[in-house]
Amino acid sequence: MTVTLVRADECDNISSLGLDQIGPCINKFSGFADAISRANSTNTKELNSLNAQITALKAQITKLNLLIHKLQSDVFERQVKIGVRETLLAARVKRDYIRKRDQSMLMTLFAADTAQQLFTDLAYREKLAKDDREQIASISGEIVLLSAQSSALNAQKSNLDALRARVDEQAKWLAGEVEKANKYVSDLSGKIASLTARQSEILAARSGNFIASVGDSELSDDYNASIRGFREAAPGGSFAVFSFGAYTHRKGMSQYGARGRAPTQNYKQILNAYYGKEPVGKDTGGTINVAGVGNVDFENYYLMGIAEMPSAWHPEALKAQAVAARSYAYRYKIEGKQICITEACQVFRKSKADNPPNEWKQAVIDTRGQVVEGVITYYSSTTGGYITTMGWDTTDGGGGSNFFDKTYEKQGGSPWAYKAWYRKGYSPSGDTCGRGNPWLSSEEMADIISAALYRDERVTPVTTSCWGGNPYSHAELRAKANGPSAVSSVQVIQGNGTTNEVIFQTDKGEIRLGGADFKTAFNLRAPGRLQIPQSGYAFFNIERK
Repeated sequence: MTVTLVRADECDNISSLGLDQIGPCINKFSGFADAISRANSTNTKELNSLNAQITALKAQITKLNLLIHKLQSDVFERQVKIGVRETLLAARVKRDYIRKRDQSMLMTLFAADTAQQLFTDLAYREKLAKDDREQIASISGEIVLLSAQSSALNAQKSNLDALRARVDEQAKWLAGEVEKANKYVSDLSGKIASLTARQSEILAARSGNFIASVGDSELSDDYNASIRGFREAAPGGSFAVFSFGAYTHRKGMSQYGARGRAPTQNYKQILNAYYGKEPVGKDTGGTINVAGVGNVDFENYYLMGIAEMPSAWHPEALKAQAVAARSYAYRYKIEGKQICITEACQVFRKSKADNPPNEWKQAVIDTRGQVVEGVITYYSSTTGGYITTMGWDTTDGGGGSNFFDKTYEKQGGSPWAYKAWYRKGYSPSGDTCGRGNPWLSSEEMADIISAALYRDERVTPVTTSCWGGNPYSHAELRAKANGPSAVSSVQVIQGNGTTNEVIFQTDKGEIRLGGADFKTAFNLRAPGRLQIPQSGYAFFNIERK
């Protein structure tokens, strides 16, 4: 038996399908229906998506049904034509038989020349008879084929009718689920109050408040906040939330990414990767007005004092930084505006300008006059491997489940590329509110889930010594939210630079939360100073030991 394989896209163009492709397409649509019937969701958006799939499936079934009717009509028409041919052929064969019989009886009555003519006529008629026999065989074969096709079409129609009944039943069930989900959301909105001023303040404090660049020295590392520390020192069954990068605008150049690229790329390639352009030469002579300093020489003093990258880094990374800093400040220079000396613009130190390190001085000299035009040359220390102005900052330019291992920031050694944050601010000596690490117990992670399921003004961090207020205890919030008391496992689904969904297995069954919803709940409720320090997006992972 020959098995017809159908590509995934072939069933989309139903009008061009053949009979042997209908069955595989019905099987494919049945698979879709099975997948939909297995879906278990209380999320209105997901249910609406399933309904849309049901609608699309019904449309495909309707098209397939029309195709079957058309093929059945074609088979019927062919059967009628064959019947007519068969009848006409039978009549002709009968006439020829009678004439042949009559001619054989009269042959002896005619002279030789007349007999010769009869033999010629008989030979001709024998040829016609042979053609008739071949037509009869052909017609018989076609009748057998049409009979088989007709049976197959009737069977496929029965299968399609059964599939239609299943899909109609699923659509009815989904309609009820959507109605229940809408009621659930409506009821939940009554329970989850809008953020209070205090809750908004807590979220703002935990979302970061400035764009961190590297500065003149390496970013701070913290063993307990690292994945290595978690895997080596955390108790079994612990959880930790690791952010991809910290608070950043996620635009332009990643400084640690530039460091990771530098061993194999020159500074022009680095700049082109992050800004989409290589530098051009400009007349950058003259002065710039620097806040608190006054008018100073742009190339020979101001740029020498830029304190945005450690001088010990690779020369190509330093050159890329020099061009990015020059390009950023050049706009202020040509417009006659004063430039600030903090991270709000870019960090300038007079002490460094007075005595610049040789490596940084050489980077400025080697790139003198070079500017990237047409873009604002934003940069920050660490973006987490994804930059809105370029996409994935990885060795192959793509994401995937192993994207972090491919990031240039990991190659550059950024301790902030994948970090669990539990201190105030970015300092390694920042207050921890009494916690020595960012690890969470199963009960503490379950409490975060409850905070995502229920909210009123008392859903605030349980650590009152730092945050004050009158927060619910774990047991109280669990009762309010009908939430879990323990979490056994977690799965995180990543998108392009965002965490799309978090799936928990708990003593209450499977619980799914959107990435942004989990981040809000985490920053609102997590103990101590644990935080996901990002604003406007959520890009994190959850590890379990």
